[in-house]
Amino acid sequence: MKSVLATAALALTLCVSGFAAEARDLRLAPGAPPAHPAHTPLYSTLIEELPKETNGSLTGTMLGTEVVNIGGMKGALQSGVAEVGNLLPLYFPGDLPNSALVGDLAFLGRNPHVMGAATTEYIATCEDCQAEFAKLGAVFLGAGSSDVYVLLTTKPVRTRADLQGIRLRSGGAPFARWAEYVGASPASIPVSDTFESMSQGVIDGSMGSISDLVSYRLVDLARYVIELPLGTYHATSNFTVNSDTWKALTAEERRGFVRAANKANAAFTQNWGLDRPSKSREAAREAGLEFIQPEQELVDLTAAFVEEDLKAAAGIAESQYGISDAEAKIARFRELVEKWTGLVDKAGNDPQAIAEVVQAEVWDKVDYEKYGM
Repeated sequence: MKSVLATAALALTLCVSGFAAEARDLRLAPGAPPAHPAHTPLYSTLIEELPKETNGSLTGTMLGTEVVNIGGMKGALQSGVAEVGNLLPLYFPGDLPNSALVGDLAFLGRNPHVMGAATTEYIATCEDCQAEFAKLGAVFLGAGSSDVYVLLTTKPVRTRADLQGIRLRSGGAPFARWAEYVGASPASIPVSDTFESMSQGVIDGSMGSISDLVSYRLVDLARYVIELPLGTYHATSNFTVNSDTWKALTAEERRGFVRAANKANAAFTQNWGLDRPSKSREAAREAGLEFIQPEQELVDLTAAFVEEDLKAAAGIAESQYGISDAEAKIARFRELVEKWTGLVDKAGNDPQAIAEVVQAEVWDKVDYEKYGM
């Protein structure tokens, strides 16, 4: 009898070991170099947390930008070259109009954690957003946010006159509209191509995170940081999962995947929106960049743009994105921004506490037998 039990125990052990050895290793595409927060801590945290949250059944391996860059992310996900990728809806508004809509409200952004959480809840609970991702062959697992954007330029900008004709990289429609409003010329260029474009004189600067000075080596080219608040970049789908990959996972694996992704999203926003900007400012000062406070005329002009753009947002969404109920959707997103302003304040802007609140408020309410299916 003991021999039979021992044999059975050995067989069970070998069976369990076999399952552990067959952990699925996912191909992950941050679409950014190691110096960028989308790589570390966003995807590096996911790699660390995936096996912890899935009992070792899921792991991940990062693909470099030479394999998948941010501009080619949609194709890489659809082809299966990448199974999980960092997809930016504002790069593909024709495919993800309802998700791009919240990014069109960039100038609402004042607190990165608020905007990342509000965007996460909005897209995760928006039926039209979910339908768009499904049609694209992808599943949304959370968003994050930058710090408040500024201008990083090779020319000094203090007044409206200084902006006339200046060529600035734009990461999306709201920033392009602001540039046109103030008399600048926006250029739709992936952030990964900013250094080359600036070095060749194609553009005079960028509307972006001050972290780009370090992440994309713009500190070697830019000479000025113009302290003009231009809202946040929060229309992100940090972990966009190929639909076939998602369907191949068990409900428990999906649940664990989301827990890992949610922790990584909070770490990413803390880094991109708060920690890294502080260090980048130090690096900019050490490199001799000049920080310019623009004249009140330009501050007032930007404030006027924000008011006009928010009033026009519904019309823009209907004409450009074909969203018939845009006004109601914009109102809902603004309500979520207000909701998360209170929750983030209550959490003391602590990323771990915020991750726990997002998990409870959004992801614990998801049915993983149905979500993304």
